[in-house]
Amino acid sequence: QVQLVESGGGLVQAGGSLRLSCAASGRTFSSYTMGWFRQAPGKEREFVAALTWSGGNTYIADSVNGRFTMSRDNAKNSVYLQMNSLKPEDTAVYYCAADPRSIPYGSTWYMRDEYASWGQGTQVTVSS
Repeated sequence: QVQLVESGGGLVQAGGSLRLSCAASGRTFSSYTMGWFRQAPGKEREFVAALTWSGGNTYIADSVNGRFTMSRDNAKNSVYLQMNSLKPEDTAVYYCAADPRSIPYGSTWYMRDEYASWGQGTQVTVSS
């Protein structure tokens, strides 16, 4: 499995910004799909964003669209989640995920927590 290490979480005031990083190793990165999920206390894990290394296409959940963006750095084998205009409801443990599958046209598998590899998670707390 791919090894994933998240970083960048912390405490931030509502309206502020935070940038999460996920360093990946142990795979052919160009063929993988990378994702971000989050899980708030007492809630189910939910999809946040995903991208494919090869095409660079990015998929953003409706709940964060317009505020969050996902990007990649091929040289560093890393992906990032830029979170702007943070709200208290964004408070959660954020997980990086990787899967060897691509995203065929019309496929929605990436929105589900069915990735092959997961990071340990990083806590994001947004205070009001």
